[in-house]
Amino acid sequence: MSSPDARGNGPVMQLLASGLQLWIRQQCQAIGSLDIQLEGSALQLLRGRLTGVQLLARRVVYRDLHLELVELRSGPIQVHIGNLLKGHPLQLEHAFQIQGQVSFTPDGLTRSLSAPIWRSLGDNLSEELLGIAPLVELRMHRDSLVFTARGLGARDLVELETSVAAVEGSVEIRSRAGNVSSRLPMDPGITIEDARLEGGMLQLLGIARVSV
Repeated sequence: MSSPDARGNGPVMQLLASGLQLWIRQQCQAIGSLDIQLEGSALQLLRGRLTGVQLLARRVVYRDLHLELVELRSGPIQVHIGNLLKGHPLQLEHAFQIQGQVSFTPDGLTRSLSAPIWRSLGDNLSEELLGIAPLVELRMHRDSLVFTARGLGARDLVELETSVAAVEGSVEIRSRAGNVSSRLPMDPGITIEDARLEGGMLQLLGIARVSV
């Protein structure tokens, strides 16, 4: 279920809320639930400007990343309101910045790193941290993220408890013993400001630039 909300509840804001909701869904492979709230006035919107958007989504699949929870807030957005009023799809004028948090369950992480597009990343992490690949599974144990792998032709699983931290705009995964670590490659448009294991999930907080 989705519930777009626009402060002031005017018809133009409602139209934009629905158009923005559709645009967000088109960017994702799947969304379980989506709630958005627009910030700004109808007068600003008629001038092609929106102060910002708050978004809360659950069970999102984006580029084969399985996200349990997405909480985002955007900066100012330029919109082409004329075409929207004529019944055309929403068009955003320029790139804009978002900040917020995404959360992965262990199962979501495993499914993400099992997808063809991310499998090499999962295996590289496994190789760097455990010395073997492929990666089999990730799970949470207390306040640790546990990597599980099995070498090719081997019968026994190898496990390693790790912690996570934000380091230089990326996510660093380090063994609890501190003797091995690996840092995730990051898109230049994304900066991770905090990474933590909390509530049975991996939570990443940061900022990103969205191209249109």
